[in-house]
Amino acid sequence: MSKKGTYKNYLDRYSEDPVPRTTKYRQKNKDKNHTFNLQCNNDMCNTPKEEAFGYMANLVDTAFDSGRNTTVDITNENVRTAMDKSCLSDMSAPLCDIIDDIEDLILSQDITPKERYSYKKNNIRPARKKKKEEIVFPEIQIYSSVIPGTQTIYIKTWGCTHNSSDSEYMAGQLSMYGYNLTEDKSIADLWILNSCTVKNPAEDHFKNEINLARKLGKHIVVSGCVPQGAPKSNFIQGLSIIGVQQIDRVVEVVEETLKGNTVKFLNKKKEAGKKIGGAPLSLPKVRRNPLIEIIAINTGCLNQCTYCKTKHARGELGSYRPEEIIDRAIQAFKDGIKELWLTSEDTGAYGKDIDTNLPELLWKLIDVIPDKCRMRIGMTNPPYILEHLEEIGKILKHPKVYSFLHIPVQSGSDRVLFDMKREYSRSDFENIVDFLKEKIPNINIATDVICGFPTETSEDFEETMSLCQKYKFSTLFINQFFPRQGTPAAKMIQVPSKEIKNRTKLISEFFQSYEPYNTKIGEIQEVLVTEIAHDNKHYVAHNSYYEQVLIPMKKEYMGEMLKVKIISASKHSMKGEAFDEYKTKVSRPFLTQALVPEEQQDVKQFTWHMIALLIIIFAIIVKLCSKFVCI
Repeated sequence: MSKKGTYKNYLDRYSEDPVPRTTKYRQKNKDKNHTFNLQCNNDMCNTPKEEAFGYMANLVDTAFDSGRNTTVDITNENVRTAMDKSCLSDMSAPLCDIIDDIEDLILSQDITPKERYSYKKNNIRPARKKKKEEIVFPEIQIYSSVIPGTQTIYIKTWGCTHNSSDSEYMAGQLSMYGYNLTEDKSIADLWILNSCTVKNPAEDHFKNEINLARKLGKHIVVSGCVPQGAPKSNFIQGLSIIGVQQIDRVVEVVEETLKGNTVKFLNKKKEAGKKIGGAPLSLPKVRRNPLIEIIAINTGCLNQCTYCKTKHARGELGSYRPEEIIDRAIQAFKDGIKELWLTSEDTGAYGKDIDTNLPELLWKLIDVIPDKCRMRIGMTNPPYILEHLEEIGKILKHPKVYSFLHIPVQSGSDRVLFDMKREYSRSDFENIVDFLKEKIPNINIATDVICGFPTETSEDFEETMSLCQKYKFSTLFINQFFPRQGTPAAKMIQVPSKEIKNRTKLISEFFQSYEPYNTKIGEIQEVLVTEIAHDNKHYVAHNSYYEQVLIPMKKEYMGEMLKVKIISASKHSMKGEAFDEYKTKVSRPFLTQALVPEEQQDVKQFTWHMIALLIIIFAIIVKLCSKFVCI
């Protein structure tokens, strides 16, 4: 007996079947009109559909899943075998071919159709990855012959004062050669991007600036610690590179880059096979602040900190000769600078590679600093300042040196300091701070802490917090830990970012909870004015402890050493008014009622001297007149 019909009719015929799968197939295949043949013997045809349906459905579905017409042979034995959960052994050859292709689908007959396809309910197809559209950058203008003065250069700097000094030297050489420098990046023909590798955010900003320059069709030269430490990074491929010790070749690099060439200078400078500080300090310079000279006294360091990537770029210690540093300082003071900054990755290590030391250099520099000028000593790590603590204390008390020192502690836990390979303990740091505070009671100590170093536990963090609570530093640099690629710390098990942020928040809240300058209100301080404040309403001056004092913005104050009275204080600075001595000299030279006793005494002496001089002149005139009368 043969029954013919469409798949739709077949499903309609057995619509009362309790297996919901038929409904699913009806919905999915309602428009399909594949034909099928069901062949069975008389006994099979009389079998109730409820008993035979499961087997038939499997076979019919298999046939229709194949996408072709199929003859299905059904016998009583087949049906019983299916119901007994046996394999299908007596199928016809055509159907066996189909099952070979989809054996995973109906390998076992002990499941209902719904169960066989139940996996499809939760089967979420992965979204197709969109092909990244290739960014087409505008064509860059190529200068076949570079005539100095016809191109404009933009220089952007990230990071420490050492990087700032490098940028000033590069600007000086380009300007001297005839190139125009600009602060407007949009009109520049070439961008020099001087990078910092200390933290991820600084490197991310560097990458973003490169992408922007490419989109704008600018020539690009990269410099600083990022390309020096990782010159094979994908995002700087095809760009010209100036190494940290090759800044004296910036003109050459710019010329070739403008011609469409790619130039890379990454070698370290050496003398007699030994690393030196870097490019000559005598190079021309364009200072961002004409009143401040930055001198890098050495490059690199002696440490192997597990979190630091700067070592990859700056390398081992290389110190400049004292004579070269002194000559540079003398020339800078002749140029009219008022403030001398000494910088490096670790000023305390200066001279260890050339048989000298930091205190010897500092005393020589003090001898060449003019009156009404000051020197600021840069960051030093604890191990090296410990060696010269007595001498450093004397130097920091000198009136030409700011009583200020930046000593990064990074953690208050000895265990974490050991994992960082910092080569000192908490007690070493405390000894330095206690000694300097004893010798110079109001000394300004700045420090750094890192929150979330990989091995830092909650207990370790509490030790860092207790150190900060003990000293209440007026300047505290709080940093989240960032794993820098290529450093040992990046391979350690990391503290969860949520916990790092929480620790950073806790220590930041403590730092903001106190104001270190409130006790100074009413004091008379001597300050050196060197900068314009960010609000463009005040000048920035620094007292002898390198604490920031904002004063009224009057042209005659800039570059001057003057006395001010502190009238208010905030978390990070104080506000002062120029003391009456300076006001008197500028606008009211003979008004004495507002002066303090010392100034009043000076004015009285000046007055008596003037009276005595007038009496002498009067006596001479009288004598001369009497002689003429006698004649």
